[in-house]
Amino acid sequence: MTKELPYWVATSAIPGVGTQTFNYLLKKFKTLKRFWNASSEDIKKLKVDLKTRDSILEFRSKVDPKIYLEKVYEAGIKVVIAIDRDYPANLRQIQDCPPVLYYKGTLLSQDDLAIAVVGSRRATIYGRQVTEKLVSSLVMSGLVIVSGLARGIDSIAHRAALDAGGRTIAVLGNGLDTIYPPENKRLAEEIVENGAIVSEFPLGFPSVPSNFPARNRIISGLSLGVLVTEGAIDSGSMITAGQAAEQGREVFAVPGPITGKMSEGANNLIKEGVHPVTEAVDILEILNIERKRRILDAKDSPLRIKPNDKMQAKILEILDGQSKHIDLIARETGFSIDKVNSALGLMEIKGFVKNYGAGMWGI
Repeated sequence: MTKELPYWVATSAIPGVGTQTFNYLLKKFKTLKRFWNASSEDIKKLKVDLKTRDSILEFRSKVDPKIYLEKVYEAGIKVVIAIDRDYPANLRQIQDCPPVLYYKGTLLSQDDLAIAVVGSRRATIYGRQVTEKLVSSLVMSGLVIVSGLARGIDSIAHRAALDAGGRTIAVLGNGLDTIYPPENKRLAEEIVENGAIVSEFPLGFPSVPSNFPARNRIISGLSLGVLVTEGAIDSGSMITAGQAAEQGREVFAVPGPITGKMSEGANNLIKEGVHPVTEAVDILEILNIERKRRILDAKDSPLRIKPNDKMQAKILEILDGQSKHIDLIARETGFSIDKVNSALGLMEIKGFVKNYGAGMWGI
């Protein structure tokens, strides 16, 4: 366990401290232990609004980070932070990835091969049928299903994944000590046994409508792409699809009857240029799943050895479980950008490194 872990977790629990403020504090103090031990005068000088400043001062006066982390563990909740090797690789790629991820269950490397399935809370018979059909086929092809545990299509997608013997991840818009909606408590327990429930929100954080856009970015962030099986024009699934596109993810939609209100959103997405889907292979081909699986298998293989090329070995040593920009890798290794870029390309094929986009590389 990193010595910073209690301070990351406690800082993420301060009311009013979201991802942007969290990253500002980390940049300002270099470590969050320093932030936590900073004087009140230093806190008052921070470039945050008065409400957030007062919240920081009050929370620090009442909470011991190590004791708070123990309470999280006592609730049966695990945590992973953005600098950890085990932090979900797909989620790390997005610009506003949550610094702290709370979860129950397991997070595995195979979860990199994930597809989000979202849709209307008022699912029709057609929506249920296409969701169950496509999810079952995607699971049989080795994909992990990500959704939001909401009523309707989300619940149907999770259930279909479990019934097909697959893994599924549910992203909540509240603290993991509460399951919302309450009728999905048993479903959540099954998901924990065959995947994970995750959230960026701390203990006791309630489920309120303003949380869901933030939750939706994690749903798409954990995934290689987002599939909308059914949804109205103004549904939350349209927000998730928009966030997926902004994150550089592929977006897919199932065409529905033109007379159906619950198909208006998906049909409109198709008119705007997203990939239409009538069978699982439409998704598998676009995402190039077989190539991604080979890379993942090579990375996880117990027979995997370190590269014998000196440059590649040096790059691997420099990364050491972190994500770094190619410019920084070149500077720290002393090799030219062109040579580093070529080496990284070969290392990705062999499964030694992963390209996170925008010049960022990691293990």
